[in-house]
Amino acid sequence: MILVTGASGALGSRIVRRLTARGVPVRAMVRNRAWAEAEGRLAGLSVEWAEGDVTQPPTLGAAMRGVETVIHTAAIAIERGTRTYEAVNYQGTVHVVDAARSAGVRRFVNICQLGADARLPYRFLASKGRAQEYVAASGLAWTAHRPSTIWGPDDEFANTFARLAPLTPLVFPIIGDGRAKFQPVWVEDVVTAVVGALDDVSTVGEELELGGPEVLTLAEIERRTLAAVGARRLMIPTPVPVLRPVVWLLSVVLPAPPVTPALLDLLAVDNTTTRNALPRFVREPRPFAVEYLAPYMRAFRVGDTLRRFFGRPARPT
Repeated sequence: MILVTGASGALGSRIVRRLTARGVPVRAMVRNRAWAEAEGRLAGLSVEWAEGDVTQPPTLGAAMRGVETVIHTAAIAIERGTRTYEAVNYQGTVHVVDAARSAGVRRFVNICQLGADARLPYRFLASKGRAQEYVAASGLAWTAHRPSTIWGPDDEFANTFARLAPLTPLVFPIIGDGRAKFQPVWVEDVVTAVVGALDDVSTVGEELELGGPEVLTLAEIERRTLAAVGARRLMIPTPVPVLRPVVWLLSVVLPAPPVTPALLDLLAVDNTTTRNALPRFVREPRPFAVEYLAPYMRAFRVGDTLRRFFGRPARPT
């Protein structure tokens, strides 16, 4: 039995889907089954459901019962209320690791983040780095995946630019100087690497950096995203110090802000890899290209965007 935490999330659900397609027994751990079923990402899949909250250790024991492998994807990129980076990304991982050890789990796969480091002053990357350090010291047969920015139909990166397009009919801001570097990796390629490493004993004790086939600047990513939705804009670099107060205000006012000050900080960290492990698992990784973006990335209407940002926050996984 494989337990997937954050099983209804953008990445977790695709891992579950791939495993069930192979006939692997999967237990899908979510915070709230009703919410997860309403989201529909796991619709039609034969899974065993388990409700568990990584911030509440007593809820994890039953989910771990009879499990041989844990794939830990549960994490947050945007903080809301008590669900902080410290509480979810770090302490949540600690709780999952401790519960796995107590239950006799043998294999542990952690989804970390490219560039994550406990010593960094950026709280998101520091929380993921501290979490990985705990995994590495756990004594479990662990493997960690460190993907660059993941893109796909449900991502909150490129899709955010697409959602902002209808609110900026003439001019579209390039965040900062646009030179921040990323190596966007297709979500299904990440899934292939995660599933491929499960039975590969050579990956035990390894931190596998995963990047796509191209290194792109943020400006290039924004341009390709707008091209995919057919939006023509005058694109103007906007210094981060100018954006920061606006982003802070949005993070205070909006229930589901498109970006937060903590995420702006990530532009200072290179999100590329010179030790790309993706070719070990994927022969032809998919590039972040207009022809692959356009089929799923639609042109959002103003109402769509406003409902997203002013409506209820995304349901937790």
